[in-house]
Amino acid sequence: MKKISILIQMFCALLVISSCTDDNANFKVADTTPVVLSNLEITDIELDQVNPNNPAITLNWSSANYGQQTAVFYNVQVSKDAAFTTPVSVTTVNTNSATLSINQLNSAVGSAGLPPFQWNAAYARVVTTIGTTGSLPVASNTITFNVYPYFNYPFKDFYLVGNATEPGWNNNNNNPPLFRDGSNPNLYRYAGYFSTGEFKVLEVKGLWQPQWGTNSGTGINVNPGGGSDPGTFPNNNSAIAAAGYYTFTINYSTNAFTFVPLSTTGAVNYSSMTIQGSASATTAMTQSTFDNHIWHTNTLHLTPGDLKFVTNTSSVWGGSTSFSGTATLNGSNIPVIVEDDYDVWFNDLTGHYILIPLNL
Repeated sequence: MKKISILIQMFCALLVISSCTDDNANFKVADTTPVVLSNLEITDIELDQVNPNNPAITLNWSSANYGQQTAVFYNVQVSKDAAFTTPVSVTTVNTNSATLSINQLNSAVGSAGLPPFQWNAAYARVVTTIGTTGSLPVASNTITFNVYPYFNYPFKDFYLVGNATEPGWNNNNNNPPLFRDGSNPNLYRYAGYFSTGEFKVLEVKGLWQPQWGTNSGTGINVNPGGGSDPGTFPNNNSAIAAAGYYTFTINYSTNAFTFVPLSTTGAVNYSSMTIQGSASATTAMTQSTFDNHIWHTNTLHLTPGDLKFVTNTSSVWGGSTSFSGTATLNGSNIPVIVEDDYDVWFNDLTGHYILIPLNL
């Protein structure tokens, strides 16, 4: 019986191997010749941010042929150079055409590195693949067109309100913003002086909703509008017992927050702060009377270039990320990538800065 069992197992193994060999012999694919991407009828495309869902362009191309009946996918890519050094994938379809909305095209060329509010040359191609793993990619010819993109401000800004903060329970009193992390757009901090009392976080100055607080003392809760307002920080309607310096951190990706004491030992008290650089004329900042480590200037017109913060002691604070980040002494100049009016805030305790555009 044991010999019969072994023979049966050997026969089954040979049958499986034979089946696999036959399948490989019958299913052979070859690289397709590149599909032909048609030129656009209009080569100057000005993108209108008023109607972002309207169609911007329609791309058409020929069919791929891999020599087998198989699922073929077409990935539309754009780039700022003809070599597609850093291509941006816009959409993937299984048809011979794709219509890109104004918002899609604007986001794609922005991600490709084309600056807003000026004419730029953009390049497009279609990369053909088969299967769900993107096998046997073959790129089409490249077409070029001129595009005038607008700027999509991709971030949210948040503001303090409450009797533990400088503006009190006034939702439109030059409320200080939370400082957004330069590399994690969901992480915000405010390191500064809090008086005894409570506070909440608002998403829009002048509006009570969306309003953020806590009902548990550890997680964050929101009333987006029309619902019940959450409890206050730091611990669901439990006031700050002792006035002083604290660091408030809130992470919108994990819905968690912390509120911990902050040591100010060794902190320098500056008497003046100016904004300098190619993005703006030298501009004096206003020092908070509530917390002398917080500085701001409102409605400052900035143009593409850079800026830095210069103290009365001639020390210079700079950072490497646009819109928000952490400056360091003698750091690189902060890049300004788009022209607009900005509210600019700087915290000399931590080096946190934020540039909030008012019209984007």
